[in-house]
Amino acid sequence: MKLAVRYFTRSGNTKRLAEAVAQALGQQALDLSHPLSERVDLLVLGCSYYAFDVDPAVKSFLLENRLKIGRLVCVGTSAMMRSLRGPLSRAAKRAQIPLDEREFHCRGQFHKAHPGRPNEKDLERAACFAKQLLAEETGAQRQEEWDH
Repeated sequence: MKLAVRYFTRSGNTKRLAEAVAQALGQQALDLSHPLSERVDLLVLGCSYYAFDVDPAVKSFLLENRLKIGRLVCVGTSAMMRSLRGPLSRAAKRAQIPLDEREFHCRGQFHKAHPGRPNEKDLERAACFAKQLLAEETGAQRQEEWDH
């Protein structure tokens, strides 16, 4: 199974989260200026809400790389929202990329709101999410191999 981790951040919050996830997956977290060089089964995408939507750079990346993405999993931060599923699902649908049900989300610092977030506990939780994701994916892949 091929994995990749990409992220978009304005403040650095999501970069820290993506790096924790990538390390747990044995991958490198790269920003969206790095297009996918080959098809991946699963893209873990770090992003956040900006004015109740994902950044246009995220939408462009998904459209430009849509033929190289099997499925999409979101990890993200925001100061107010509890999930990125809404706006990311619209962007994924437009790019015709299946959005996985699994998601990791935590608070991110925005001005005076949620100072220091994501914190070390958030990063540990993100790494645990990634390890669980990997275990589920490799387990599913093994099951498919046994079924054939």
